[in-house]
Amino acid sequence: MGAITFNADEIFEMAEQIERNGIKFYRKAAESFSDQAVRKTLLDLADMEAEHEKVFAGMRKEFASGNQQLMTFDPDNQAALYLQAMADGHVFDLKKDVTGQLTGQEPPEDILKTAIQAEKDSIAFYLGLKDYVPPRAGRDKVEAIIDEEKGHIVVLSQRLKDLK
Repeated sequence: MGAITFNADEIFEMAEQIERNGIKFYRKAAESFSDQAVRKTLLDLADMEAEHEKVFAGMRKEFASGNQQLMTFDPDNQAALYLQAMADGHVFDLKKDVTGQLTGQEPPEDILKTAIQAEKDSIAFYLGLKDYVPPRAGRDKVEAIIDEEKGHIVVLSQRLKDLK
């Protein structure tokens, strides 16, 4: 099998798309809740995803300027294959509009479970992305976003527990 190559622009565009999908999902999901605390939580999460999108856009711009290089040492091609599986939609589909799944008729529990799964999917992608970003080029930013996404799972899980 030949080497799979991604350029920084493609990788960070995928990350930005994940965040845009999250923003749209959380804003649409918030409309489904009459509980103001849950609505606020979802809108706050949308705002956090918007901040993540800005971070990834900034990283993409930095790499595009040629000031940074992606790490390329991947002798077994594992990191590249992992990202390729993500990009091809085998893990989750970046091109799918998750808000299209929301009809407004779903039980609140289902919406929160969908959000939790989306957060898990984004963490899975960012863990692969992190392997490509050298420490001097912002790996800590990717790690910080991973930590925030984990925090989102905690918040969503608590809201889910509160509904029961």
